Amino acid sequence: MTAIVTDIEGTTSSIAFVKHVLFPYARRRLPDFVRLHAARADVAPLVEEVRSLAGDLDTDGVIRTLLGWIDEDRKVPPLKQLQGMIWAEGYAEAAYRGHVYRDAAAALRRWHAAGVALYVYSSGSVEAQQLLFAHSEAGDLASVFSGYFDTRIGAKTEVSSYRAIASKLGGNPARILFLSDQRRELDAAAAAGLRTVLVCRDGAPLEAAGHPVVTSFDGIDIAGAMLA
Repeated sequence: MTAIVTDIEGTTSSIAFVKHVLFPYARRRLPDFVRLHAARADVAPLVEEVRSLAGDLDTDGVIRTLLGWIDEDRKVPPLKQLQGMIWAEGYAEAAYRGHVYRDAAAALRRWHAAGVALYVYSSGSVEAQQLLFAHSEAGDLASVFSGYFDTRIGAKTEVSSYRAIASKLGGNPARILFLSDQRRELDAAAAAGLRTVLVCRDGAPLEAAGHPVVTSFDGIDIAGAMLA
């Protein structure tokens, strides 16, 4: 096996944590964060990227646009980068800890100890991914991962994104296993030649034509998935 690539929301971590903890926190803090840091070296380019996408806006207009994107659950790179910066403050202040299912934490540590290369692919920014795992309820899990991918490599429902990931990993796509709770993502990964497993948690529907289905990481047979 070359690698395992995992989604976060609904796969390693609860959708509720992202929806009811992280997103509201970022939404509350975003206006003040942008006003205070709009000229900061790492924030200014993101503000300009918002303007390039939404028009020649003043600071309040940029904030309104970003809040609208949050409400629409838009996967826009500058928004994701800003959310990551705000979440970093929350983790640093111990306002919350990153949720990771116990079975996922145990499996990730077990696979890492066995020498399997682990990667994350999520619509949240790489920085946000690293923060969640570094400050998880299960302890620091960031060290088990060899790398992270976000939407800068492409949308998660596009076949080309998974081809790009396979190329980055330098391996045969058939030796890469992708884990997700979203069938469209798995369909795209499979079309790129990756192996797939659908993770159905919290009573989610178990139907996923063409993809093995598990209800926890305990049900993932690495060898079987790679040989299927």
